[in-house]
Amino acid sequence: MTSRLVVIPTRRAHSNHAEVARSIGIDIIAGRYAEGTRLPGDAELTVMFGVSRPVLRESVKTLVAKGLLSTKARVGTVVRERGAWNMFDADVLAWHLDAGIDKRFLGDLAEIRLAVEPRAAALAAARRSDADIAELRRSMDRMRREASDSVGFADADLALHIAVANASGNLFMRSIGNVIEAALRASFLLSAPVAPQDRETVLLWHQRIVDAIAAGEADAAAAAIVEVIHNGMRRHEAPRLRRQRRKPP
Repeated sequence: MTSRLVVIPTRRAHSNHAEVARSIGIDIIAGRYAEGTRLPGDAELTVMFGVSRPVLRESVKTLVAKGLLSTKARVGTVVRERGAWNMFDADVLAWHLDAGIDKRFLGDLAEIRLAVEPRAAALAAARRSDADIAELRRSMDRMRREASDSVGFADADLALHIAVANASGNLFMRSIGNVIEAALRASFLLSAPVAPQDRETVLLWHQRIVDAIAAGEADAAAAAIVEVIHNGMRRHEAPRLRRQRRKPP
């Protein structure tokens, strides 16, 4: 698989300092400023972006807070190692979509999902309300109505997984779901089950999640969601993704 899979542009920032932070952040994530690299000086950056020094400094502060940069006296502003980046920051996730999702990003996302979602599904089976079950079934019905490679299908898939997190009753799991929502949506768009057999497999295992939660079967719910995640990972490896590029809806 090639390193770069797809670019999914997100909404632009609404202020000068946020737009500068976004631009530099994307350049860092895309590797145009490598880890350990010192950024150009303030004078060069203010000319490059056409902003004042206070605006530039506010942008740098934003990136420092998100773990992408560090500032040191007599050293300057330096790009931090990837391990220091706050991947649960909504902007950092959005900038990854702008820079281009690669195999490593998808693998990291799948691993955090495997660490959280099976437990969320098990808790949902024990704690779900009638309203939770109704929401899961609505999402499932929508998945069946939508074309497999449509934005609507990905959105319905996302709604189902968010509904599982909500039904867990665990505030941290709900928050994780909300924070990585954009990344999940992009992942679902990339792993769209285009082949008829793939579609049937996806619908089958999602239905098993819903049925297990509704029946209060924690182990079955957790096992079904593990299978769903692994199925998505296999589709990410499909050759068609090497060529595919999508535009935002």
